[in-house]
Amino acid sequence: MALDKATIDLLADMAENGGKPLHEMTPDEARSQTAGLKEMYGPGPEMSQVRETHTSAEDGFSVPIRVLVPHDQPRGLILYFHGGGWVIGAIDEFDTLGRRLAQRTGCAVALVDYRLAPEHRYPTAVRDAWASVQWADEHLEQLAGSRLPLIVSGDSSGGNLAAVVAHRAHEQGGPDISLQVLVYPVTDHDMTTSSYTDPENQLMLERDTMAMFWDHYVPDVAARNNPDASPLRAGNFSGLPPAVVLTAEHDVLRDEGEAYAERLRDAGVAVEQQRFDGQMHGFFTMVNLLPGSAAGIDYVVTRIDKHLAAAG
Repeated sequence: MALDKATIDLLADMAENGGKPLHEMTPDEARSQTAGLKEMYGPGPEMSQVRETHTSAEDGFSVPIRVLVPHDQPRGLILYFHGGGWVIGAIDEFDTLGRRLAQRTGCAVALVDYRLAPEHRYPTAVRDAWASVQWADEHLEQLAGSRLPLIVSGDSSGGNLAAVVAHRAHEQGGPDISLQVLVYPVTDHDMTTSSYTDPENQLMLERDTMAMFWDHYVPDVAARNNPDASPLRAGNFSGLPPAVVLTAEHDVLRDEGEAYAERLRDAGVAVEQQRFDGQMHGFFTMVNLLPGSAAGIDYVVTRIDKHLAAAG
């Protein structure tokens, strides 16, 4: 299926403004360009509370966390890791999305500002993500009022971190993660899949851009085989939390996201997965810009509602 019209129009508008592809930019240049998208999203819904807090990583670094609380009785806590290839992105750029998810699900949403490469290479982002999961578990009653479900989620590289911490929590016997929501996640470093080599998928995220991200994040190619860098290469998937997995038709990461969902299913994990036709990488986070974003959020909200209802 061809790209939908809204996406084609957005790409055309961006092309008119010029600029280099992300993989030809320095990290600071790329961060500056993507930060400009924030103004296009507009403000999110009002929250009952917005808290700026932090947790300490194992090296003592203070990891910023923004907690968005939609009302006085949240149904659970969604810990959200933003995308950006472990190189770009910040919680301010995902505030509108976080507020929308909080409003629609009735859950508190905690946005994690993990450290970025190349200043902080692998496994720093993993360590920050793990520290935030432990923080969420320790503060769940304070944030949600009781021991309500803890959901880990993220898009792209953030989906990678959500998958990694779900594995680690299972291996270490906790914290108890109720659900993982993975939006076009990075699950492997193999860039020879059909979705990677398809010319029609070289859009907002190109193969060359992912190569640049991997080079910044894990320059040691052998280390990319580690399951906490490429979770698709984990040896055991049994016993992991149920998962919701979204992929985009025109996305270099499509195949590895769907392969990850299949590995979960093969291990007996409950999985709900949908490929969004006519969409490119990044569609989910483009709140108020693309109809595909609204459809993706609807899908996630419906699945979270179903899960929370089943959990009682």
